Amino acid sequence: MNMHTFRRTALAMTAVVLLPLALSACSEESTSNEGAAAPDAVSSPEPVGEIGAGADAPFGPACALVPKSGAGSFDGMAQDPVATAASNNPALSTLVAAVKKAGLVDTLNNAQDITVFAPTNDAFAKIPKADLDKVLADKEALTALLTYHVVGEKLTPTQLAGGSFQTLQKGMITTKGSGTSYTVNNSAKVVCGDVPTANATVHIVDTVLMPK
Repeated sequence: MNMHTFRRTALAMTAVVLLPLALSACSEESTSNEGAAAPDAVSSPEPVGEIGAGADAPFGPACALVPKSGAGSFDGMAQDPVATAASNNPALSTLVAAVKKAGLVDTLNNAQDITVFAPTNDAFAKIPKADLDKVLADKEALTALLTYHVVGEKLTPTQLAGGSFQTLQKGMITTKGSGTSYTVNNSAKVVCGDVPTANATVHIVDTVLMPK
């Protein structure tokens, strides 16, 4: 065998030996890459729920006292106009009696897209009895007091964060706050806000608002 033939034979044998090694290396690299892709897929962030879901639900400490079912529940109140809805909430019985005495039931029930700041029984109890009895006996004064608690548009918590609004009594109220804590006229606290009724949004307050 001459030198030229020897070199060709040696190169051919080398190729035969190296080819399986190269194929094996490629196969191992491919397997390694496929395995590496799995951790990436696992570590991908999962979708996060919507921020603020349920933000339009009633809020505040007094909301826990609202019945879970029936006409006085949030679902029940949402089906009735505001004066009727309030009559189903025992904590608003003084307000309801005053509304009836002033002859405002139909006015409130027939209004559209209003906001009512509804004082609780405890809010009325803060007023000296003699003064409260005097107002209750004067229909004009009582009407002015009650309509001062009504705004002719639905106010959202965002609007309550800082604003001034004209009431049906023609006077102005101011609101401020954030999150689930709001005050009206720097005195009344919203203890259960954003309560829906068929024609109004109700913000229950712990103090009776006094018109100037």
